[in-house]
Amino acid sequence: MNSDNKKDAKDVSEKKHSLIPPMDLTSDNIDTSEPFDMSQFVDVPTADSMEHQLLRGKVVAVTGTDVLVDVGLKSEGIIPLEEFTTPRGEISVKPGDEIEVFLEKMEDANGYVVLSKVKAQKMKAWEDVEAAFKENRPIKGVILDRVKGGLAVDVGVKAFLPGSLADIQPVRNLRALRGQEADFKVIKVNRKRGNIVLSRKAYLEEMMTGHREKLLAARDSKQPIKGKVKNITNFGVFVDLGGIDGLLHVTDMSWKRVAHPSELFKVGDEIDVLVLDYDEENNKLQLGLKQLEPSPWENIEEKYPPGSRVKGKVISLTNYGAFVELEPGVEGMIHVSEMSWTKKIKNPSSLVNVGDEVEVAVLQIDKDSKRISLGLKQIEEDPWETIKENLEEGDVIQGTVKNITEFGVFVEVLPDVDGLVHISDLSWKRIAHPSELFKKGDVVEAKIKDLD
Repeated sequence: MNSDNKKDAKDVSEKKHSLIPPMDLTSDNIDTSEPFDMSQFVDVPTADSMEHQLLRGKVVAVTGTDVLVDVGLKSEGIIPLEEFTTPRGEISVKPGDEIEVFLEKMEDANGYVVLSKVKAQKMKAWEDVEAAFKENRPIKGVILDRVKGGLAVDVGVKAFLPGSLADIQPVRNLRALRGQEADFKVIKVNRKRGNIVLSRKAYLEEMMTGHREKLLAARDSKQPIKGKVKNITNFGVFVDLGGIDGLLHVTDMSWKRVAHPSELFKVGDEIDVLVLDYDEENNKLQLGLKQLEPSPWENIEEKYPPGSRVKGKVISLTNYGAFVELEPGVEGMIHVSEMSWTKKIKNPSSLVNVGDEVEVAVLQIDKDSKRISLGLKQIEEDPWETIKENLEEGDVIQGTVKNITEFGVFVEVLPDVDGLVHISDLSWKRIAHPSELFKKGDVVEAKIKDLD
């Protein structure tokens, strides 16, 4: 404290308070006939007994560096102004405010009582934590950050939440819980060592027991209950149902395909969900959202009867086929074998791409497994049927040489339908290679020797 501030503090602190009122004891005012009552002296607190205690006081003045507080002692107490300064630089106290403080020392070198607001808050926090532990009641805290083995939690003082006790179900991304406020059970506390261990799992299990009947009723009645999105993962979202968390899996969010839960939700969203399953033994709660709407598979055979032609959108490709969305929540697959009558398709991307609008034929429906087999080649006429109807063995056709190999030449019979003329049937003379007689593009006549 500089000299100016000391003078200000001195002016404010001129009024002194005595712990014991002065008494003038003489032989004239002492009654020897009755025993003297010493309790008035015993009950008066001493300086040593008052130090390191919590006191309530009133702010007398705020200087440039300190806050003066009257706590009813012989002089005002002094607290550094920085203890009342917010991260934004604002002063959070003014003269006349009543505050709780910690008495560090009865008197410093300048005659002031040394107080601390920060230590008072920590001491109060420790008392609250110890009371919560003793009374087996929950305590609120804010998750600060990921630390080794778990999470750091602010409950007024720093506490430790083991990763295995962060929830009833394993939490893969503990860092995603950072900043969340939650209720915890205190399972271990040691003030001397500064050690506090919390359990969110124990709190949730206790809450789960209390909500058992409510959850069973919601499950059996198939009535929706309200919840708030608490955490988002790749496989789903965890929903807080008022102290109990349930998992809404990505497959139960919508009848249509969902690539990631963040497409539909954000933390803090309030949603209605159904209780699909409640595993009482393991305290696992499975939730559903899409079940609130009718399944698009209910009358699937009426909407897409086998043999009908429908239009859809290619939404994904695999090595063995293409998936086509017929409507939200209804997808079918075109196997590579159903893509072309004449070509051997090694990769579906040679014919279709994601996002393409295609017309397909419905080949087969398995309602129980929610599978629809689609065909692309069935939209066109089967060229082999045309050949079977119009050509027979012995007919002479005219065609273009499409390809030449060492064992023969391929001649186009119909668009995308080629026939093979083996090297042994090219000439009565012996030839070493078909290219001695033909080249690509040559128009030739050939007799049909065999149809398969």
